[in-house]
Amino acid sequence: MSTTHSPADSAPTVAELEEEGDIAADFIEGLLDIADVDGDLALDVRNGRAYVSVEADNPASLALLSDPDTVQAVQELTRLTVQNQTGRFSRLILDIGGSRDARQQELARLVDRAVARLDDGASQASLPAMSSYERKLVHDIVAERGFVSESYGEGADRHTVIRRA
Repeated sequence: MSTTHSPADSAPTVAELEEEGDIAADFIEGLLDIADVDGDLALDVRNGRAYVSVEADNPASLALLSDPDTVQAVQELTRLTVQNQTGRFSRLILDIGGSRDARQQELARLVDRAVARLDDGASQASLPAMSSYERKLVHDIVAERGFVSESYGEGADRHTVIRRA
């Protein structure tokens, strides 16, 4: 059973996000079975998004799947599956083996290197293109460091530029 959520509507309801998580979990379980990988799934709703986490007793069993590029690709496939079944755009977030925490730490290091360039006299520092979710994390990290940031570009070329406040 799916409900249509038009773009003109407000944010998706918790029930809609839980439905997204359930659909995503079924899809990911199928992928894990195909790959013959043991993993436990946890579903959550946070900040207006469905979150699906894949964990394992033996983290090494998820090593290949937790590569950031692989997580991004599986997340996009999962979002497409959810959208196909619900008729709604999905902003679902997938974490495999702690990959999101690892990526957030990597983004923090990128921001710190950019801030160092500003401290060395640069008027601004550009970061590489990244997903909207990663840009949001960068904006939060930049604000915590006392700087300002803006996103520029279109589509896959959209990137963040950091300046002094």
